[in-house]
Amino acid sequence: MNNTTDNPDIIVIGGGPAGLSAAQYAARAGLSVHLFEEIAPGGQTLTIDGLENYPGFDQPIGGFELAQKFAAQAEKFGAVIHYATVDSITRKDGLFTVSTTDGQFNVPAVILATGAKRRELGVPGETEYQGKGVSYCATCDGPFFKNRKILVVGGGDSACDESLFLAKLTSHVVIIHRKERFRAQKGIANLVQHDSHIETRFFHTVNSIQGDGNRVTAVSLHDLQENRDYTEDFDAVFIFVGALPRTQLVPTIEVDESGYIKTDGHMQSSIPGIYAVGDVRDTPFRQVVTSASDGAIAAHSAAQYIDSLKGQSYV
Repeated sequence: MNNTTDNPDIIVIGGGPAGLSAAQYAARAGLSVHLFEEIAPGGQTLTIDGLENYPGFDQPIGGFELAQKFAAQAEKFGAVIHYATVDSITRKDGLFTVSTTDGQFNVPAVILATGAKRRELGVPGETEYQGKGVSYCATCDGPFFKNRKILVVGGGDSACDESLFLAKLTSHVVIIHRKERFRAQKGIANLVQHDSHIETRFFHTVNSIQGDGNRVTAVSLHDLQENRDYTEDFDAVFIFVGALPRTQLVPTIEVDESGYIKTDGHMQSSIPGIYAVGDVRDTPFRQVVTSASDGAIAAHSAAQYIDSLKGQSYV
């Protein structure tokens, strides 16, 4: 633990693709960058077995392997990665004081890449079969289940959008929702209910997810209207029951109705000097590649902001 106060140019909080990309671009621009990650670099990419749509890789790459490459590249350009917790962010005299378990840092700019904690069902088998048929990203994992039987759980925009995507890959998608109607926008909900590849079941919940130890094979469901349990064969379960953006470090920052941080095209938040990237910000599309793009934009914007404060160029 380092209790000495250091004063880098930028603190990046979060070591997923967005944060690591921001650290790399900021360091390459000649800025002093410290990144804080509690556990290991990668964020939610660590749950991805094989990422087959990341540009530049002609074969699927594991989320862990890609995260290691991101981290190594950021460090190569001079970013310092701390495996430590950020406890608080306060602002005084134009600088942010970032208190961490590795000491206290005073910086003119902070990039938040804290992500969003996905909501899980909390049912037996969910954790055991993550990456083996249980997924939270249709774009990432849907292509692995072409022409297979898929269960989608959820009733919001994400669940409906992802069901429509999956219905292009297979002719048998079942979407269940615990309420009597979808929470999604009416237009999206109508598309789902009129898609011949999608079967809709309301008043349904999941009891457990079952498998053979290697993959998902079936799901135990509960019909709330008939008050009965039954088990049905499925090859995959895609869960979209919401997420909780991690914004607790900046409670006064402006967020949208779902709790995601609002930013402009420069990734600037409502607080000058604080930038938000990746899954914690309000964005229409959440992918590894878009998170990396957010990070690069935020680093560039933060460098310009620091230039304006110091009256000098870092390029």
